[in-house]
Amino acid sequence: MSIEAIPAEKPKRNYNVLFGLTLLALLVLLWIVLSLATPSFASGNNIANLLRQGSMIAIMAVGQTFVIITGGIDLSVGAVVGFATVVVALLINAGVPIALAILITLLVGVAIGLFHGFGIVKMGLPPFIITLATLTSLRGIGLLMTNGNSININSDSFTAFSRNSFIGIPNLFWMVILVGVPAYVFLHHSRWGRYLFSVGSNAEASRLSGVNVQRTIYMAYTLSGLCAAFVGVLLAARIGIGNPTQAEGWELQAIASSVIGGTSLFGAVGSVHGPLLGAFILATINNGANLLNVNSFWQRIITGALIIIIVYFDGLRRRGK
Repeated sequence: MSIEAIPAEKPKRNYNVLFGLTLLALLVLLWIVLSLATPSFASGNNIANLLRQGSMIAIMAVGQTFVIITGGIDLSVGAVVGFATVVVALLINAGVPIALAILITLLVGVAIGLFHGFGIVKMGLPPFIITLATLTSLRGIGLLMTNGNSININSDSFTAFSRNSFIGIPNLFWMVILVGVPAYVFLHHSRWGRYLFSVGSNAEASRLSGVNVQRTIYMAYTLSGLCAAFVGVLLAARIGIGNPTQAEGWELQAIASSVIGGTSLFGAVGSVHGPLLGAFILATINNGANLLNVNSFWQRIITGALIIIIVYFDGLRRRGK
């Protein structure tokens, strides 16, 4: 039986919808509580800042979700973001047209994702190892390229994009929509999306059903690298510099957003809307804690506690099947 002939699992889809509604309710509740706790939270400037803060992690979380659904992990995404800021900054300062510089940077992200796929599929390396090696290597390569310095981007039109808004909504948030809509269609309404879930559930059974497992793994890591490179472009536009040390620790935030959004670290369970909501829940917690002058260490404790609770209940759900 081919994978196309296997009907979608209605209980899993209902679970994703119910969990997504729960996350949305939690996000709304956080906004209401913080609006009552501190008047500055609901101000236009703070909401715009919150949307900008959450947008880049949200896009990274979508790419990370594709990988986690297959049962893998991508620890390199933060380093890819930092490296992408360097690449796009060097290209723009060298006189390359902005559109072409962005395209080349995105292709660099694709190449990194293909390298991860090659390491996993052809070399037999665990995803944790190959992506961890890339994380450390890209930081070093970026520092060599910049001699340890930041590169100022000499293009006002490039940097202005991230600071502007469209109909009152920051442009960076519109980029979440730009990524989220096709990602949703791809994951939940395409054959390739079903392949990701199938491989995460049982790679050998998928292969026997006619799924090209190796190509599916390549695809997952390529999409993760592409999303990370896109975030690097957006970050370079926002801060106006290229620096390989940027986005340190963002890979953990992306993983946390994905897990909080209902993606199972065991594979085969996940959605697009969940990680997006997870990212903005984390951004709201961090933003509210800063406004309330809560020690930043508590922000990490809260994030860790959320991950433990959700992974625990995910384990209970799996054992209850």
